[in-house]
Amino acid sequence: MKNVDFPTSNNVLVSFDTSDDAGVFLLNEDLAMVQTVDFITPVVNDAYIYGQIAAANSLSDVFAMGATVQTVLNIVAHDNCHVSQEMLSDILRGGADKVKEAGGVVLGGHTIEDLEMKYGLSVTGIVAPDKIVRNNTIKPGDKIIQTKPLGIGVITTAIKADIASENAINEAVKFMTMLNKTAAELAVEIGVNAMTDVTGFGLMGHMYEMTNSTASIVLDSSKVDIISEAMEYASIGLFPTGSWKNREHFSPFVSTPAEFDDDKLMLMFDAQTSGGLLISLPAAKAELLVEKLHKAGMDWCRIIAEVVVSNTRNIKII
Repeated sequence: MKNVDFPTSNNVLVSFDTSDDAGVFLLNEDLAMVQTVDFITPVVNDAYIYGQIAAANSLSDVFAMGATVQTVLNIVAHDNCHVSQEMLSDILRGGADKVKEAGGVVLGGHTIEDLEMKYGLSVTGIVAPDKIVRNNTIKPGDKIIQTKPLGIGVITTAIKADIASENAINEAVKFMTMLNKTAAELAVEIGVNAMTDVTGFGLMGHMYEMTNSTASIVLDSSKVDIISEAMEYASIGLFPTGSWKNREHFSPFVSTPAEFDDDKLMLMFDAQTSGGLLISLPAAKAELLVEKLHKAGMDWCRIIAEVVVSNTRNIKII
């Protein structure tokens, strides 16, 4: 942010100025602390499921850094007139269940009254300093794996418009409540060059953040996984505002074939909630990781892109 002199330290290993997924602070030569915070407004009508989604979304940044979750603090803003104590308990219970699944503990939190419901977590993780996984350290020759399908933004918008099908809701909930923990652990075990999660900036935004001064990305559009019902909602323009802003901001860095399907392109800019990981690693390791992900039950994971030598940061869609 302009005109703000944020305090820093020589112990800061990763800060917000590099657009990475979380900040990292060196505690000692063997241990670093990973910190992130996120909260969202409701994306589904069920309070317990909303709590799960918000927590999974917040926890994801720690996994994307190759770290393990340790502690969390709840962040709650709610309207007492419309959110009952029972509903609030269901939200917090959903979040607590995901924190437990992540291997962390809840230390407390803070609650305020607000006109619009918001819930999320401040999350602290740990990682060895030499094991930190960054988002922009891809290398030419890498393959990039997608671990969750796209389409969550248009489906949650369809939910708000009360036109989403039961199957679309179930598919979106399945992926939004799924932690990126197992995928990240398998990736770190094999060894990766870069990793990030797909959230508010959509596939194109987060993929662009992976590029650097020596490497760009070629994306095979036929490989990109999309929840089937999302194409229907995309065709009638049910995108959240953030998706249109993503397209406006990142389009200059994206090239497409002539007459490329515009609905499919918009889905690549679609803002996701609790989306999957993008994992960049050498080609030989990529095939092995996909195999391990499939064995772990994530048979939708696939290689969607490759990294090429380039002195210009961009994404070429083929």
